[in-house]
Amino acid sequence: MHLDERERTELIRRLHRIEGQIRGIAGMLEQGRDCRDVATQFAAATQALRRAGYQFVSQTLVHCLNEPGEAEAQGYSPDELERLFLRL
Repeated sequence: MHLDERERTELIRRLHRIEGQIRGIAGMLEQGRDCRDVATQFAAATQALRRAGYQFVSQTLVHCLNEPGEAEAQGYSPDELERLFLRL
């Protein structure tokens, strides 16, 4: 599925931030930080990744609504889009 350059750039930027959060969690574990602090960071990283996934699927759905013929040709039938959405 095609994303425009702005959407792709934003998603990549979000993923790089999440990657930094994950490295931070690993560092906290290596330092033996308090469980509450580490759990808070796990929750934040999980939520950030979930939001990025929703953003990606949302952009795919919008594209498919705007270009139904192209979407169908790429295998994005309404049933496939539903399955894609429900994976999240």
